[in-house]
Amino acid sequence: MMSTGDAVRAQLEKRLASLLRRVGKIEGDLTQAHDRDSEERATELENDEVLEGLDAMTLGEIRQIRAALEHIERGSYGICSTCGRPIDPERLAAVPSATTCVRCTR
Repeated sequence: MMSTGDAVRAQLEKRLASLLRRVGKIEGDLTQAHDRDSEERATELENDEVLEGLDAMTLGEIRQIRAALEHIERGSYGICSTCGRPIDPERLAAVPSATTCVRCTR
């Protein structure tokens, strides 16, 4: 039987693997050569900006998941890294990678 910590770890590891695949695809798309047609090139540059934004967001989520996995390993998962109080289980259910309570997040 899987403990709650094991279930959360498995969920976070699955999400991490998905995000790492996404980053690889985004970075692959960003390295593709652009069209010579100036109109098409402008569209491609706009698309690159969107991809770069997605890449930054994805990398941020990857950092959060890795931090949460580190907390699981240290036995401090579910404890706010700022104030030391327990993180509300509802918050952890909604955001399994949360390392701070709602109060400290604000």
